[in-house]
Amino acid sequence: MADPARARKLAVRIRQIVSAAIETQIKDPRLGMVTVTDARVASDLREATIFYTVYGDETQVADSAAALASATGVLRSTVGKQTGIKFVPTLTFVADIVPDTARELEEALERARHADAELARAREGAQYAGEPDPYRKPAEPESDEDDDDLAADHPVGHDTADDSAEDPSRSRSAL
Repeated sequence: MADPARARKLAVRIRQIVSAAIETQIKDPRLGMVTVTDARVASDLREATIFYTVYGDETQVADSAAALASATGVLRSTVGKQTGIKFVPTLTFVADIVPDTARELEEALERARHADAELARAREGAQYAGEPDPYRKPAEPESDEDDDDLAADHPVGHDTADDSAEDPSRSRSAL
């Protein structure tokens, strides 16, 4: 196992070497506008994965993949000469899907913005179906004036239980 920092440094160096070699050494007509986006080296420094993107349609992507696969030996020998390491890692080319994923996310965000704008337009003249505030609120405490009125009806020292017994309209359940 090699040091992870060494693996990262080697990955950066391999990315630089491969991108320069693709530009200058590989003359395959199938090779389109290839951009090397990333390189990763396994912890044992035996395998290197190189991520790339191709500008163009699906046929250009497939042609570029075939060109890179046929040029793997030349690129590996170039990496070996320029790095000077004892064992040159095997190179594997993988089409990078990050730009496609980013494009899909941007399209999804644009659809969401459009849907939000439509909802905002529909909401402009909308009103509540019921009351604006459908939740029950606690009863407000009675004011002091109501207490004064009750005190005037019932003089001090007079039992209110007797009044409710005499007048059925003044029972506790009616209050």
